[in-house]
Amino acid sequence: MLDVMKCNICGKIVMVIHNGMGTSVCCNQPMELQIEKSEDQGKEKHLPVVEKTGSGIKVKVGSVPHPMEGEHYIEWIEVTSGDYLYVKGLSPGDSPEAEFPVSSPDVKARSYCNKHGLWSDKPKKH
Repeated sequence: MLDVMKCNICGKIVMVIHNGMGTSVCCNQPMELQIEKSEDQGKEKHLPVVEKTGSGIKVKVGSVPHPMEGEHYIEWIEVTSGDYLYVKGLSPGDSPEAEFPVSSPDVKARSYCNKHGLWSDKPKKH
């Protein structure tokens, strides 16, 4: 559930909510599954960090803030909590963080870097 697929030709990204038997295709080529990373070079700038706030949670990308420049930035931050999915889209120049109205800190947070892919605080096993 919630796989992220990317076209290596045009760059289109889709989130798969329910997997089926077929292959996701774009530009006449199979799309590439984006594997969640939590350990690698650069983890200090890519891993989502969840903090409890008075009105929910705040997710910051990186213990050292991730760059948010035109050529290198976090495209989105997402949080899943129970049956709910929250997504905040980001643009160059924004802060690499987002707040969500989630009462439980027991969430899974992911961030997507346009250069280094998908990062998670609780990676899914493939």
